[in-house]
Amino acid sequence: MIGWFPVVLMIVLLVWWPTLNLLLAVFSWRVPASVTEHDENEPFSFFIVIPTLNEERVIASTVDHALALGSPETPVRVLVIDDDSDDDTRAILAGITDPRLHVIHREPPRARIGKGDSLNQACGYILSHTELDPARTVVGVLDGDGRGSPDMLGEVTNMLRDETIGAVQCGIRIQNRESVLALLQDLEFGVMMDSVQLLRDLLGSVGLGGNGQFIRLSVLASYSWSDSLVEDYEFALRLHLDGVRVRYTNSARVGQQGLPDVPRLLRQRARWAQGNLQCAHHVPSLVRSRAVSNPALLDFLLALIMPWATVPMSVVFSGLVALSVVTTTAATTGNVLTAAPAIALASVTWLFLLFLPGLVWGLVHRLRLGDEPLRRCMLAGLCYPGFLLCGVFATWRAMFRRLTRRNSWAKTDRVPDRPVVAE
Repeated sequence: MIGWFPVVLMIVLLVWWPTLNLLLAVFSWRVPASVTEHDENEPFSFFIVIPTLNEERVIASTVDHALALGSPETPVRVLVIDDDSDDDTRAILAGITDPRLHVIHREPPRARIGKGDSLNQACGYILSHTELDPARTVVGVLDGDGRGSPDMLGEVTNMLRDETIGAVQCGIRIQNRESVLALLQDLEFGVMMDSVQLLRDLLGSVGLGGNGQFIRLSVLASYSWSDSLVEDYEFALRLHLDGVRVRYTNSARVGQQGLPDVPRLLRQRARWAQGNLQCAHHVPSLVRSRAVSNPALLDFLLALIMPWATVPMSVVFSGLVALSVVTTTAATTGNVLTAAPAIALASVTWLFLLFLPGLVWGLVHRLRLGDEPLRRCMLAGLCYPGFLLCGVFATWRAMFRRLTRRNSWAKTDRVPDRPVVAE
């Protein structure tokens, strides 16, 4: 029996993964708790910050879409932080004459030291150049390829009418879904991460992304902007530690470009993984915090530990696979006919558990979003294990960069822009 232990353990490890995905899929149909709307006529004002570096392919369309989000109820200004672009980005921005557009051109030596520092400078600029009420002014962030859904600002306003909410994260969709790889990214953002965020909304542990996050200016004003503040997930942790309530809505979505090839995907995911690895120093503060509930604390700890655990877990799993092959081969030597049914059953079980999560998410994508044919959704579902494997490789790369103290980033290239907005 001991010889079959690696096989049993590997199956157990496979079982928990589809089980977790099935539970998350249930949250795909959960509607976020309603927010009490207050009868207030005074509108919210929005600053939409767009950090850019060599975005000549998309920046004109991005700015146009961001400006078009404004309305009398949600007046908007757009602040572009050009991080010393050396393509035609600066010239394109100079050709946009809308008075609601403000541009900051960063120059060396401060330029190109990270998106976080660009956002840091943007918040400092807004705080020192606005006469608006900070409690009714909202700062949003869109990436250079971000396209907000038409009523995005209205949806965010409805959320922020509850004065206990300090920040809102919108849902994400992938715009250019022609390739299977891009559709896989939409599968990830449009349904899988959507379900995760809906669960976190219930637990009180919503994270912020680099695209589609909106924060009250009064909340931002409570932080010091003299030093670089890192972006995205770490900032969300700081908000939660300070007792700021963060909510998620998928009624408002931001469309972004999917990466068309694996090398660029690996580079992007390694950057994201390294950012999460750098957040591990917040664990003691989270454990001591009285502002974070126990369910939220568990979610935060899992999110912070998983990137560190991915590398050793992948080694253990690979070892179990190799040991299982050796064990099965040894057990069936000279007894192939009697062992064949057991081998076939084990193989079918392994393949079923391996491909089940992706097929579930493919079906959820078709049923919930309905904008892709079922055959494409199922094809993407079958490719899902390979997509996850890319994430493992990217985490290995991120771990190496973290251990060797390599913090520079190669920017992800954009593809030519398309006139599509998130629905």
